[in-house]
Amino acid sequence: MEITGIISAIVIGLIIGALGRLIVPGKQHLPIWLTLLLGIVAAFLGGWIGAMIWPQFLFILVIQVLLAAGIVYLADGMYSKNTRGRA
Repeated sequence: MEITGIISAIVIGLIIGALGRLIVPGKQHLPIWLTLLLGIVAAFLGGWIGAMIWPQFLFILVIQVLLAAGIVYLADGMYSKNTRGRA
């Protein structure tokens, strides 16, 4: 992967993180920076998984957004559990 591919994956990851947060119902307790970071991780993982299955851009994008929503959902559960335990 070239540097332009990494930069575009980071930019797309920011957008995917925001879309993943929109898909998850209810109020999320994650800070926005963590959501965007999780979106970047989902962009890399979803791009790799989607390219192995079917290398079409729209399919990979859907995989990335669904993966971001799942990661945000799981991370929000862990984050809210930890913040409730501190109070």
